[in-house]
Amino acid sequence: MRAARLSVVTATAVAALTAVTGCTEKGSSGDSDRVIDVTATDSKCEVSKKEFPAGHVELAIENKGSKVTEVYVLFPDDRIVTERENIGPGTRQKVTAEVKAGAYTIACKPGMKGDGIRQEVKATGGTAAKRDPRLDAAVAAYRKYAQEQADATLPLAKTFAAAVKAGDLEAAKKAYAPSRIGWERTEPVAESFGDIDPKVDVRADGLEDGQKWTGWHRLEKSLWQDKKITAADKTLADQLITDLTDWQNRVGKADITPTSMANGAKELLDEVATGKVTGEEERYSHTDLVDFKANVEGAEKSYELLKPVAKENNAALVTELDKQFAAIDTLLDKYRTDKSSYDFTSYDKVGDADRKQLSDAVNALAEPLSKLAAAVVTKSA
Repeated sequence: MRAARLSVVTATAVAALTAVTGCTEKGSSGDSDRVIDVTATDSKCEVSKKEFPAGHVELAIENKGSKVTEVYVLFPDDRIVTERENIGPGTRQKVTAEVKAGAYTIACKPGMKGDGIRQEVKATGGTAAKRDPRLDAAVAAYRKYAQEQADATLPLAKTFAAAVKAGDLEAAKKAYAPSRIGWERTEPVAESFGDIDPKVDVRADGLEDGQKWTGWHRLEKSLWQDKKITAADKTLADQLITDLTDWQNRVGKADITPTSMANGAKELLDEVATGKVTGEEERYSHTDLVDFKANVEGAEKSYELLKPVAKENNAALVTELDKQFAAIDTLLDKYRTDKSSYDFTSYDKVGDADRKQLSDAVNALAEPLSKLAAAVVTKSA
């Protein structure tokens, strides 16, 4: 779940993350047809061109504002083509995306709130981006994986909801974290629809004005902080299943491309850096390491599917990604006695030094992972 407001701890994590994910790259000269310079401030979202050729495009983003921002490319119905979250003030990011001919919106969200400051743009031309057939196979395999995760989530979520409706506090607590694993592995796909994530995975500090708080984290608060299940909670449990069923039914219709898979892997690492490492995601249950592991697994799945093409285009990048994924997997294993289980140490028992070690491992992986989308598009020089 994307954070909407950042604590001091989170802002520090974001600054550390963006420092190693392309923020020091030189800005684009703006002379390439396929490069769009995006300049974000607290009150503006300026783009260097309103029309560009369909196919692979690069957003060269600079945040000149005082707030952490995020930048989206959106379909006309607000579904997400691609996004980059947690862009710190004074930093730069590059995002590679694949677009078909048609109308789109580029939106900057200073403070990561609201509908954003928007610019209407158009991709022209009738030819799609040329794609290695292996990438088509990777997309098909990832779509199957995302559907499998959604299908596996529903029975676990129903077990959780049934415990809530039965008023069984301990059974609901036990079922809570397992019910979230499939969602956390494929969260960028769920977020791409725009309307499901705010219903099922929003935290209290992520609510928009007038938005009712529903979903997992509202129930998490009842179970661990309030220590009681109310009639309203039982209604929320039913609503969670309704919303997750909607997600399950729509996963197969998601727009997935090789670049969206690669960017989604990076988004999952951002999720870890700004929610799990800080302990903000599961602030009542302290099951953050379960989410952390699921996010890493989801990112690694995308990477493994894209790896054959990425290796041909940029072998050094693949070597580094293999190394960093292995390192973070080994580190996470320290916090569970059984590598086949998801019984992790409660995150409130993880000290500051260990949290820093986890944060450093995330940053070390995020930097090369931010280059994966470009590596499945073009060969390295």
